[in-house]
Amino acid sequence: MDNIKKLIGENTTCDFKEQVERKQFKSWLKSVSAFANGFGGSLFFGVNDSGEIIGLDDAKSDTEFISDKIKNVIDPIPAFELKTISTENHKTILELHIIAGAMTPYYYVNSGNRIAFIRMGDESVVATSAQLSSLVLKGRNVTYDSLPTDYSLKDMTFEMLSKTYQKQTEQNFEEKLLKSFSLVTDNGHLTNAGVLFSDQCPYRHSSLYCTRWTGLHKDDAKDSREYQGNLLTLLNAGEQFIDLHNMKGWIKKPNTRLNTPDYSSRAVFEALVNAFIHRDYTELGSEVHIDIFDDRLVIYSPGGMFDGSFIQDRELDDVSSKRRNPILADVFAQLNYMEKRGSGLRKICNETAKLPGFTEMKEPRFRSQTSSFYTELLNNNYLKDGNDPVNDPVNEPVNEPVNEPVNEPVNEPVKLSLLQKDLLEQIKLNPNTTRLELVERLNVSLITVKRAIAQLKDMNMIERIGSDKSGYWVVVKK
Repeated sequence: MDNIKKLIGENTTCDFKEQVERKQFKSWLKSVSAFANGFGGSLFFGVNDSGEIIGLDDAKSDTEFISDKIKNVIDPIPAFELKTISTENHKTILELHIIAGAMTPYYYVNSGNRIAFIRMGDESVVATSAQLSSLVLKGRNVTYDSLPTDYSLKDMTFEMLSKTYQKQTEQNFEEKLLKSFSLVTDNGHLTNAGVLFSDQCPYRHSSLYCTRWTGLHKDDAKDSREYQGNLLTLLNAGEQFIDLHNMKGWIKKPNTRLNTPDYSSRAVFEALVNAFIHRDYTELGSEVHIDIFDDRLVIYSPGGMFDGSFIQDRELDDVSSKRRNPILADVFAQLNYMEKRGSGLRKICNETAKLPGFTEMKEPRFRSQTSSFYTELLNNNYLKDGNDPVNDPVNEPVNEPVNEPVNEPVNEPVKLSLLQKDLLEQIKLNPNTTRLELVERLNVSLITVKRAIAQLKDMNMIERIGSDKSGYWVVVKK
């Protein structure tokens, strides 16, 4: 085991430190705070950023120093475990495992400052005010949607929720369900979830901004609308706005033609439900956005992944269901609008794949940052050369062939997918570009970038010179 990264990789719950920094101890104690505030994690001392095992000269002394610093600088003191590991090449490393805390926030305290850190991707960053509020709620074992408000049940109605429930379940909606769904407290006050489902919902941040843009960028708007109200109102408004701009193309068949919409209505519905359920409602200055361009539809929701990871670095099938707003999720599940198994993102992909003429080039894309989540659905009828298949029947959308480099005639040029061409252009512009930078620029997942790079390598189009960390790309063949 000379490279630990091959076994576990540096990620949301893992960090590597070449040594136990004794003067700049904040460099590793901030990860202790972040792991305790999140879902736990481990720091490996004696391992460099590349995962190469360097080893420690005095593991026993380092163990004592680590333990003392945690007890003196982190407040409250998190539960942790220290373990000495001897490697096959006779080097010693330390694993500091921090257990997810129940008394959040866990602060780094030094020189009069109290700072709470959280884990975002493979970094430990200072928690924002909204994230700090969420940590305080977590420490009280409550969520935003469960907090009681000053609004009284006698001043609010739930007709829309009642009608939706009857339609979806074919059962009568009784007032006692409001308590059962945790929308109303025992003393008759609404929780935040109750306010968000009430007909009169007064929360201004319960809003939806919809825009149909001209072209591929945010330039001139063809159509722009704003909605404010309860979650069911916003969900319906979002569906109607997208349906209004969901044009129909067609694919020519031998004796008929097959109509195909730009976007799958079911995939759109799943994406909207996901945006309203999992958004961070403590972000008061933000709201859900729908932006429709010629080639894509983007749904933005405030709040990143609840566990601090980045969705573009994850396999969709491995994303577990960790809910920021469990009451909202439960109500939508009772309405048969979602499942509790955390399969929403996969369902968006599966429903999109059912569109006539769909190819892998049109796979939905998901991207998250510290405080944002983006779902991008690609227009199934869009042609990159700018022709409009809906209004220009000469350019009929057809099933695009998958470009396979295997067994191609030697004298014929290699056919590249649009993504492969874009990736090549990025490498030409910057041979030192990283995979994560390509993810950001191409707006695709890390897995998709890795697959495209592997395909270009197999076609002898690109070559990596040097290591993953300090090397560069070379375009071998045009």
